[in-house]
Amino acid sequence: MTTYEMVRTKAEAAHRAAGELAVTSTVIKNKALLAMADALEAGAAEILAANAKDMEAGRANNMKESMLDRLALSQVRINAMRQVAQLEDPVGNVLDGRRLPNGLTVTKVRVPLGVIGIIYEARPNVTADAIGLCVKSGNAVILKGGSEALQSNIVIAGILTQAAEAAGIPAGAIQFVDSSDRQAV
Repeated sequence: MTTYEMVRTKAEAAHRAAGELAVTSTVIKNKALLAMADALEAGAAEILAANAKDMEAGRANNMKESMLDRLALSQVRINAMRQVAQLEDPVGNVLDGRRLPNGLTVTKVRVPLGVIGIIYEARPNVTADAIGLCVKSGNAVILKGGSEALQSNIVIAGILTQAAEAAGIPAGAIQFVDSSDRQAV
């Protein structure tokens, strides 16, 4: 399968899941987010082992200290990934409304966008944050992290995908492009 075909397959799966995720209840989304946070904490040893490989490769490639700091994960950074579960569900919030002179009521309501694509560099904690925020807001997500954090991102995305789907999030709603090929962008 070419890189193009792989990304297209992931995008199509996310698109199919987006409609179902958009109408998923707050209760299920919160259940999934808490299960995802628990799964991250339970998988911390696996995440930190993958991150150690990324850090070792970064040092071998003479990565700057500032980039290594962004790449590094710790138990504290893993635990911080739980915070998204406590955010208010934005879906359905009424932002504004008014009655027109003809009697028609116009209301501005927050709704999911559908599928969100995010490309970012060597910050594996962004993988968890982006997935959490997208699930919370009812959006499917396709992520492409930097090659510097590939091992960490693969483990984090895998853990979160499995926990989310087990808790009722539609299969395909979380996609991670696990290729370091620039063609994937």
